[in-house]
Amino acid sequence: MLKLRPAIVVEIRRAGPGAQASADARSPAGGEQRLVVELATDDGPGRRREAIADVALVGSAQVGDEVIVNTQALDLGLGSGGFDVVHVNLTRGLDGGHDEDPARPTPAASRAMKLNYTSIQHAVAPVEGEPLQLPIERPVAVLALHGQLAGLAWAFAQAAPGVRLGYVQTEGGALPGGHSHTVRLLRERGLLAGHLTAGAAFGGEGEAITTAGALHHGLRVLGWDAAVCGPGPGIVGSGSTLGHGGMSALDSAHVALALGCQTLLVARISSGDERTRHRGISHHTLTVLDLLLEPVTVALPAGMRSPVGADLRAGLSAVFGGAMPSPPAQERPALAVEARRPIVERPARIARHDWRRASVDLPAYAASGLPTETMGRGLTADPLFFGAALAGGGVLAEMIGTDEPE
Repeated sequence: MLKLRPAIVVEIRRAGPGAQASADARSPAGGEQRLVVELATDDGPGRRREAIADVALVGSAQVGDEVIVNTQALDLGLGSGGFDVVHVNLTRGLDGGHDEDPARPTPAASRAMKLNYTSIQHAVAPVEGEPLQLPIERPVAVLALHGQLAGLAWAFAQAAPGVRLGYVQTEGGALPGGHSHTVRLLRERGLLAGHLTAGAAFGGEGEAITTAGALHHGLRVLGWDAAVCGPGPGIVGSGSTLGHGGMSALDSAHVALALGCQTLLVARISSGDERTRHRGISHHTLTVLDLLLEPVTVALPAGMRSPVGADLRAGLSAVFGGAMPSPPAQERPALAVEARRPIVERPARIARHDWRRASVDLPAYAASGLPTETMGRGLTADPLFFGAALAGGGVLAEMIGTDEPE
């Protein structure tokens, strides 16, 4: 059930951490505004809380505006929901025509709905429309987490300068396309050639009804040489085998295979996660590898024979032992991998995939100014997470202009 509360906007902040407050600050291209709101109470002023507003969806806010915010995630203390979300702006957002972006299609030009049959359904102009041309025969990388995107894009650009890499945002994490600071930064630096939102995700530079339509449009019409496909920031999770946003990778990989694309799965691997099920290669990735109908390529950092068991512990020291400066004393040891690891079931179905290795340069990535934190852990606290993403970018670059392995 929706948990909605009335509030007043008391402060507007620029997007991104550490920005200075401004009474009329607007979010940059990407469409998200960072706010501070004061919840209304029967006794007068209430608590002040962080909030976000998707400008393309609910319009821009100004100090003093009356808004309705969804407080559910913040009230539950969810790790990916440390803020309220503006549901509607009562002061200026009810006419559907406030602050329209001239670069976006007007509702009159749109012919499909996103988030249809919900209270925030809205019209979009879908990118699908061109004739189907198969096979596409261009590589597609599939992410498990949004936090892998920056490392993959950076490593891809180092290995294949000037080659166009586009991003398709799927479900599994945040649905608003404007919520990712990483995407804005990668677009500004030219490390991504475009950003399409597919399925329930919305607010990208182009809207696709399906992931298949987004990949086909990006690779065939927009001229991307390769694509990376994965969820927005945050991830939905229940702790169960199938109940998590990482399962969107299974659907995305099947779509890429069906389109005739060389398909790379970027493994979720960790040397610092406190949860055993995510230590080493995550159960999220193992489940997808087990359930895939066809083999795909999987990337590992060079020097790692296997992402599980004793080989993982030996490989960590070989690959990352001298690659990074010593972590701060308050961070847990980066190379500590628990000896007790759940046995990987159906190992033949995991081994059938094409496991490739690529060299990674963690110090150079650390100096790039791109994001170096995942779920509160820095690069020195979890080098393997970032190393796996960098390996994905290197292998994806190697797949440009090559045939699929036999």
